[in-house]
Amino acid sequence: MTAKNEQAIQNVANRMEPFAPTHPGVVLKEEIEYRGISQRRIAKEMGVLPTQLNEVLNGKRQLTTEYALLFEAVLNIAAEPLLEMQVRYNMIMAKRNKTLTDRLANIRKIAAVL
Repeated sequence: MTAKNEQAIQNVANRMEPFAPTHPGVVLKEEIEYRGISQRRIAKEMGVLPTQLNEVLNGKRQLTTEYALLFEAVLNIAAEPLLEMQVRYNMIMAKRNKTLTDRLANIRKIAAVL
């Protein structure tokens, strides 16, 4: 395979979206379970409600900057990669939202004539 072909394959691979995007909460939940720490204990150490923590860990609530920094403090996991994962998740989910994509298409049509 030529270097040009390898580069083309890599470019395609870099633009691919996962079938099921990963919410950072799922990764954090697995890490907490692996370490054998209860969610209640983590919530207590972070100073947050256990129900709110559970919603983040189950992908029902976004990982905010504040939560990412709290996880960094309690689990020693860098906050920035977690936030980047949340942004990627949000972008993929937004692009899959038909109502939003239809709205964007209409806006682009109108903007094209401006």
